[in-house]
Amino acid sequence: PTPANTLLLQSFEWHTPSPHPTTGQSHYVHLTNLLPSLVENLGITHLWLPPGCKANDPSGRGNGYDCYDLWDLGEFDQKWRRETKWGSKEELMVLLEKARELRVEVIWDAVLGHKTAGDEIDLGEDGSGVWAVEVEGSDRHHELCPPKKIHPWLKFNFPGRLNPSNSNPASTFQWNATHFSGVDWCDREKRNAIFKLISDPATHPRPNPSQLPFPIPGRWAEDVDQSNGNNNYLMFSSIDYTHPTVRSDTLSWSRWMITTTGISGFRLDAAQHISRSFLRDFIATSVSTHRDHHAGKDPFIVAEVWTPEVANQNTFLDGVTPSPDVLVRVFDTPLLNNFARISADVVSSSPNADLRTILLNPSDPAHASLVSLRPTQAVTFVANHDTQAGQSMETPISPDLKVLFYAFILLRKEGTPCVFWGDLYGTQGPHGVGPACQVPTGDGGRSTRSLLPTLCLARNLFAYGEQRDYFDESGCIAWTRAGTWDREGCCVVLSLGGRWTGKRMWVDRGRGERWVDLLSGRRVSVGGDGWRVFEVKGRGVGVWVREGAEGVGRF
Repeated sequence: PTPANTLLLQSFEWHTPSPHPTTGQSHYVHLTNLLPSLVENLGITHLWLPPGCKANDPSGRGNGYDCYDLWDLGEFDQKWRRETKWGSKEELMVLLEKARELRVEVIWDAVLGHKTAGDEIDLGEDGSGVWAVEVEGSDRHHELCPPKKIHPWLKFNFPGRLNPSNSNPASTFQWNATHFSGVDWCDREKRNAIFKLISDPATHPRPNPSQLPFPIPGRWAEDVDQSNGNNNYLMFSSIDYTHPTVRSDTLSWSRWMITTTGISGFRLDAAQHISRSFLRDFIATSVSTHRDHHAGKDPFIVAEVWTPEVANQNTFLDGVTPSPDVLVRVFDTPLLNNFARISADVVSSSPNADLRTILLNPSDPAHASLVSLRPTQAVTFVANHDTQAGQSMETPISPDLKVLFYAFILLRKEGTPCVFWGDLYGTQGPHGVGPACQVPTGDGGRSTRSLLPTLCLARNLFAYGEQRDYFDESGCIAWTRAGTWDREGCCVVLSLGGRWTGKRMWVDRGRGERWVDLLSGRRVSVGGDGWRVFEVKGRGVGVWVREGAEGVGRF
């Protein structure tokens, strides 16, 4: 049988409340209750959970990205509470059991690049501080002062987890300044800056007086993104993966997560800031562990690599893939940028608005989408918690165009699409909006409904088989999916124009039959030769399937 299409759901947005304001339930409990309908009505196969390790602020302002202790999943009384923002470990395990029951694979958001909120100030071996040099934020090679001693909060003792009441801790490793490469706070000076941690300057080589000064040796990883001179440092306390104990403990954590919780993979947060050689080892460890415990099946590994240039993602993938038989994925940020570019052109009424450039603009090949070059390694998306309004990577997309872009990622053969919680259920916070892809209902426009659930279900039921593209007009593109012996296909039309338009396309299965648009309910007859003009209203989407296809009655 043809396997069902993969569909990943990001199960949170930046302002997701937990506990839920109406039920008082944690987000884990809310997801457990919601999961059966997500599978049945949307065809969700993979669930991306938020970072669920103990954070500096378990009440939630950092959503878990302010990671304190990887080994505490809401089990120990640390940072003023036992559970994480998202719930307790017990609630997490119930959610994971429900996911296994429904055959949903759960992806864990792994924050591996930094820690925050150490338990004590590290004053070094002699009690006077830790050697560091302050560097420029926009150029980490530019040092702003001579070496000096700082007082960083870099002792992580985990007193809530490593105490006599916990007789068999999963990890006994306690961290100090030697395990980090940089930090953003000096308690002695009571100020924020980027401090590169260094060894005692007395041990450094002396430059020849006739030579230019060279940077003081530090612990920045070199195999990282090279923006800002060196982008190893992102925030908080940056972890040094050249330290063997740090490396060993984090690899042990990956094995522990897979074997004790049953998760099916990782989303690697801020991966471009982490040593690629370490990530290669982390991925290899995760793959071998998952294969051992899941009958040879590979985990789902996807990395966050923010860049407009696909070459940077290619470099990353080549650097972290441990062997040719391992599939590592990356979120396709160049494709997202193409969506935003087309949206901006439409909003400004620019003549450059061209759907044919959605994958690759011939005049700008550096910004080609990853899915056009490495389709199996691209996770495609329209929005996420970083791109929503008010966030660090805010990416404006016109609300009436989101339905086009979601249809594009959900109904095509290439890529693994990810649906954003905020687009499915709306976002909270100061810039909160309702669910995306809204269209008027049949009551004269007094109310609306979202087409996003419909598109998700259409992917589950009808987006199968070989693909034929009709990318011959700037304002209207289309494609057909031929179906397989046991799965149905479809015809999809996207239009930027202001009026009804159509695309003449050929279908093999369904000749001489009636076809229906799942989004509007309109019906047409296809000629015996298989040709038909499939229409769509202006700035809209049409998803046409055989009227007699199994599952049409669900729309």
